[in-house]
Amino acid sequence: MARLTVGGSGRRALLIAFVSTVVFFGLIAFLVVNAPGWDQVRRQFFNWDNFFASAPGIVARFEVNVRLFLIAEVLILTLGLLVAVLRGLPGPVLFPLRLLATAYTDLFRAVPGLLVIYVLGFGVPGLRLPGVPNDPFFWGVVALTLVYSAYVSEVYRAGIDSVHPSQAAAARSLGLSQAQALRFVVLPQAVRRVIPPLLNDFIGLQKDTVLVSFIGVVEIFRQSQIRSSATFDFTPYLATALVFVLLTIPLARITDWLVAREKDRRYATSVRATGQRGRRGRFLGGGG
Repeated sequence: MARLTVGGSGRRALLIAFVSTVVFFGLIAFLVVNAPGWDQVRRQFFNWDNFFASAPGIVARFEVNVRLFLIAEVLILTLGLLVAVLRGLPGPVLFPLRLLATAYTDLFRAVPGLLVIYVLGFGVPGLRLPGVPNDPFFWGVVALTLVYSAYVSEVYRAGIDSVHPSQAAAARSLGLSQAQALRFVVLPQAVRRVIPPLLNDFIGLQKDTVLVSFIGVVEIFRQSQIRSSATFDFTPYLATALVFVLLTIPLARITDWLVAREKDRRYATSVRATGQRGRRGRFLGGGG
C-alpha cells in the first residue's frame, strides 16, 4: 500500500513539473511573439532559407575550431601540469621556479583572453623577427594555450593538494624518491580526481576558439560573419550557435556523469573503510 502511495506521489510530482514547465516556457513564448519588435527580429534572425543556405559552409568551417581545440588541449594539459608541479616544489633553492610559475598563473588569469590573442596575433608578427611564424592560426593556438594553462594549472594543483600527505609519506618509506612519489603515487590520484573540472574547462575552451577570428582566422564564427555581411541577415549566427549547443550539451552531460560516478566511488570507499574499522574494533574488543 505504501508503495502505491509513493508511486502516486511520484506521478503527481512529475505531472506538476511537466505542467509548470509548459506554462513557464509558453508564457515566455507568448511575451516574445507579442513584443512590438518581434516581426523585425523574426526576419533578421529566423530566415530559414538563409539558415539552410549558410549552414553547410558554417559547419564545414567548424573543422578549424576542432583543430584549434585539439592542438591547444594537448598543450594545455602538458603545460598546466608542469606549472602546477613547479608551484609545489619544496625548498628555498627552487623558490625562483615557484615564483615564475605563480607569476605566470596570476598574469594570464588576470589579462582577458581576447587581449592576449590580440597582442600575440598582431604584436609578435609585427616585430618581423626572422624565423618567427606569422600564421594567425599558430598564434591563436599559442594564446589559448597560455590563457587556459593558467586555469588548468590551478585545477591540477587543487587535485594534488587533495591527495593526503600520508600517500607521499608511505611512498617515501618504501624507498621512492620525492619525484617518484609524485609521479607514481600523487599525480595519478590527483589527475583522476580533477577530470570533471578539466572537462568543464575544455567546454569553455571549445567555445573560446571563436576568439581567434579577431586576428584573421576564418573559422565557424568568422564564416557566419562573412555570410551575415553578404546577406544583411543575422540568421547565420543562429546556425553557429546551434552547432555549439549540439556539441556542448552532450559534453556537459558526460561531465555530470563523471562527477556522479566519482561521488559514488568515494562514498563506496568511505563505507568500506568504515566497515573495516568497525570490524577491527569488534575484534580488538573481543565482541562477537
